[in-house]
Amino acid sequence: MEEDTKKVFIKNFGCQMNVYDSELVAGILSAQGYTIISDEHTADIVLIVGCTVREHAEKRALGYLQQVLARKKRNKELVVGLLGCLGQWAGSNLQEKLPELDIIAGPDAYRNLPALLKHLPEKSFVALENSLEDYDDIQPLRRRDGASAYIAIMRGCNHRCGYCVVPYMRGSERSRPTKSILAETENLVATGVKEIFLIGQNVNSYQYNGADFPALLDAVSGVSGVKRIRFTTSHPKNLSEKLVEVIRDRENVCSHIHLPLQSGSDRVLSAMGREYTVERYLSLISLLRREIPEVSITTDIISGYPGETVDDHQKTLDLIRMVEFDGAFTFKYSPRLNTPAFKLKDDVPEAEKIRRLNEISNLQRKITERKNKLFIGKTVTVLVEIASKRSDNDVLGRTDCGRNVIIHNQKLPIGTLCTANITAATSQTLLGAFQSILK
Repeated sequence: MEEDTKKVFIKNFGCQMNVYDSELVAGILSAQGYTIISDEHTADIVLIVGCTVREHAEKRALGYLQQVLARKKRNKELVVGLLGCLGQWAGSNLQEKLPELDIIAGPDAYRNLPALLKHLPEKSFVALENSLEDYDDIQPLRRRDGASAYIAIMRGCNHRCGYCVVPYMRGSERSRPTKSILAETENLVATGVKEIFLIGQNVNSYQYNGADFPALLDAVSGVSGVKRIRFTTSHPKNLSEKLVEVIRDRENVCSHIHLPLQSGSDRVLSAMGREYTVERYLSLISLLRREIPEVSITTDIISGYPGETVDDHQKTLDLIRMVEFDGAFTFKYSPRLNTPAFKLKDDVPEAEKIRRLNEISNLQRKITERKNKLFIGKTVTVLVEIASKRSDNDVLGRTDCGRNVIIHNQKLPIGTLCTANITAATSQTLLGAFQSILK
């Protein structure tokens, strides 16, 4: 491949970790002279960072891959690669089905990409078997106008939840050095980033040289210029009082926690291997709301797990009513290869899964809308994140507690921290009138 044609387009599907992986890949390749571009149609190399944790994300990634491979039939010089968990999961099987696919690389093989690309088009490569990586010395390449940026504080997971493929795709937990995370935070702040989003499959299990996650969060909050800090995901098993105290006591740590529930039935939680009970989960909710009265709590819920009965489903609905989450990501169960649940009989009919999912979603939507409407008439602080897709005169941002706010008729630069008076609300968004810019 000629030096002047090394233009790379990277398409991401899935979770925040895949977003971060896309930035890692961009950093690795840009350091080797490749140009990362935003127009896929002028790219010489298209890399897809795909997800296999959720069936929907997997189908979207594979559908996009088929589109790109169709383009490759018209342009034989186009190089196409599949990366991430989907690359790891698909492996050589996908290469046999799609021989025109040039590169397949799992989450721990990104360092191999420059070498793989260098040897194309002589032969295709699959790079999957690598030692567990943390990419601690890699500088991710991020878009420069972002108000918020992800920092992966760890990779992999030691839990073996019945439905989850992550431990088999990303390996066991390994935490990055605290010093490295703080340095990355300082670098981001220097480029104008206002909000740091710490991510990991289970941030609560972060451990490095005696420093746990509350200690890390406290240290990041002390970096000069960091206006907001968020984190995800918190496993209920490992959430500690110490962490709650840091959220309570540090002004720039957002009063929002994402605490996946998955089911309101102890029987299903046990079958899932979640390692906590409903009673334990509710005790954490009580702790959070006692110590941080303004806290926003969001969650994940799966409907139709193998063996889930109508009574189990009802218990989930009852718990949603009891807790009144501020929001929830809801999914119907889909079998994932290599997971413990894959060996179980998928005995909840698809139509019943969808019925239960809709019942959960509709209930949570009503709760979210009612809670959002409590903000009408209040003044909130908003970090402007993007221009509105619906109007050139509006911007979209988020409150401290994670609610989306559209500010009308005010062209504010991305990264602006401002106040807005909430005038209306839906289950998805708060609508606000601009008041003032904060320093």
